Amino acid sequence: MTAVLPAPTDRDVYTEQHHALRTRVRAFLAEEVVPEYPGWRSAGSPSRRFWQRAGEIGILGIGIPEEYGGRSDTGFRDSAVVTEEIQRLGLAIGGLRVQTDICVPYLLHAASERQRKHWLPRLAAGETVAALGISEPGAGSDVKAMQTRAIRDGDHYVVNGAKTFISNGSIADLLILAAKTDPGRRRDGISLLLVDTHTPGFHTGRKLSKLGLEAQDLAELSFADMRVPADALLGEEGAGFRYLSTNLAAERLSIAVNSQAAASAAIGWTIERLAGTKPGQDVKFTIAGCAAQVAAGQALIDRAMTRLIAGTLSGGEAAAAKLYCTELQGRVVRSCLPLFPPGEAYRASSLIGQAHLDGRVSRIYGGSSEIMKVIISHDLGLSS
Repeated sequence: MTAVLPAPTDRDVYTEQHHALRTRVRAFLAEEVVPEYPGWRSAGSPSRRFWQRAGEIGILGIGIPEEYGGRSDTGFRDSAVVTEEIQRLGLAIGGLRVQTDICVPYLLHAASERQRKHWLPRLAAGETVAALGISEPGAGSDVKAMQTRAIRDGDHYVVNGAKTFISNGSIADLLILAAKTDPGRRRDGISLLLVDTHTPGFHTGRKLSKLGLEAQDLAELSFADMRVPADALLGEEGAGFRYLSTNLAAERLSIAVNSQAAASAAIGWTIERLAGTKPGQDVKFTIAGCAAQVAAGQALIDRAMTRLIAGTLSGGEAAAAKLYCTELQGRVVRSCLPLFPPGEAYRASSLIGQAHLDGRVSRIYGGSSEIMKVIISHDLGLSS
């Protein structure tokens, strides 16, 4: 099995530093997260204690320079290690990746020194939870169509509008908010604001009930004459769409890593479940076919990570990784599910059953599979 699905220690993309991190994360998840996880599913989000402990053991400091309270010499591969270990146990803690892989890079690349000093140490320590506010009720994938407005009024912006499907939305202390500061300029009129969620006029709406991802917070937000200080502007006014686009390749690769790890975990659980039995040829062939596909996905992921670290990962390559691995996740879990006894696979406590529900949305968020195909076709020179 190792020859087909290499162990992490056999993958060239990881170093001894990453293997040491994996050992610490695996122990943390097994000893502190797994016992609490059923309560998170009931509550609809991880406990605040989780964020504090994740900060204490260094998970939330990944990618953040030491001068801001983070861990030096860490980056995307460290986040990938954490993701792989989370999926190995069948946990849904996507809000963690939202903070480390999506929100933190905006602060690193576009924030002022004052903003970095204020927010990054709090994020690294787990004192602050971050969310990204883009999606709106009437403007899902079309960012340019957003209706939330942030109109300059002296030394403040007055914000009105609403967001939906916001991961970490109900627990966030910091919202990186996309809003139109110049509505007439479409995408060139979008800006990003760093919003303290305790600001008057900030309202948290419903926690959204989901098909799967029960322990991951998802909420509606609204803003009614919310006054945000002008110095909370992230980077340049009108540059929000450019900032949102800059990190898309890494965000999509993060989703791909999660899906790849989920597919690999599903095969592992299935083989463990069949241990001591004599599976028929059809079962063997099903697992063999899944294993070959997962091995191909792993090669694609490791190549993409190497190119991301080198600064050469293209949008088309990231889209290809997301397309392949998220679709792979669905195929593999769907193939493994019938290999478990029905009385086991369809129980709420079933890892494989929950994985079937949790995995469906990965083909939608971060850009649907259809959008990924559009990007790949453009990269191939097939644009009209």
